[in-house]
Amino acid sequence: MSVTVRVPAKVNVQLAVGAARPDGFHDLANVFLAVGLYDEVTVTGSDELRVTCSGPGSGQVPLDESNLAARAARALAGRTGREARVHIHIDKDIPVAGGMAGGSADGAAALLACDALWGTGASREELLEICAELGSDVPFSLVGGAALGTGRGERLTELEVGGTFHWVFALAGRGLSTPAVFREFDRLAAGRDIPEPVASQPLLDALAKGDADALAEAVTNDLQPAALSLFPELAATLDAGRAAGALAALVSGSGPTTAFLARDAGSAAVVAEALSAGGTCRAVRVAAGPVPGATVLPAG
Repeated sequence: MSVTVRVPAKVNVQLAVGAARPDGFHDLANVFLAVGLYDEVTVTGSDELRVTCSGPGSGQVPLDESNLAARAARALAGRTGREARVHIHIDKDIPVAGGMAGGSADGAAALLACDALWGTGASREELLEICAELGSDVPFSLVGGAALGTGRGERLTELEVGGTFHWVFALAGRGLSTPAVFREFDRLAAGRDIPEPVASQPLLDALAKGDADALAEAVTNDLQPAALSLFPELAATLDAGRAAGALAALVSGSGPTTAFLARDAGSAAVVAEALSAGGTCRAVRVAAGPVPGATVLPAG
């Protein structure tokens, strides 16, 4: 028997970052939106825990104990008194090392798939608790839709969204390390007061109304200057997307993927075509959101 879970990518429409905490993390006000680019994670009973991966960028995915999907299986097994004897296969379509929570998505998907395979009966609260132990973005990958993440991003408040938002994502030619981007944020912020991160009310209102123009005015990413400092070439991609008619352009999360908000599906296609032809990025993807979080697919 096997269980397959489909799980979406995310874009951060607001990422407000506070000062570094004593534990090394940063308090965040992180507004997540799940978008329709998906990984599928299939879990099958096995003699031992092993991870395989296919799809674009799969060669960059670790297949050892550091993989969040493997860690998720071990975490659930440990809580339920069993051995994590499963084969986890990840079919990638979320960009790897792109700031779109692909690794976190796989962790959430593996957790949900193991729960279904083993029939553990874990509550949603228990699953979210394990997600939070695995990483800051993992709980949102389970929940999907739209949510405000506080703390280090793991404490979620689900948000109302009044429509569909259309996005274009430009994939960069190399990755960016999330810890390195936060270190650069700290370096750039040295010597100045950093305000407590809070969610933008105009942004929350724009989401609730489904108003793309208002959302474009409100999107922000406090990590963007750090990402551009480490990867200056991203500025040309941001400029190209704006020139092609995107309502807003920003680095997605810690990067290096850049995200472009379009007014509608037709506008997104125009922006995507321009970015594809412009030569400032490796590949372009189009997706809309919000979409549901990790979902068990019907058997067969």
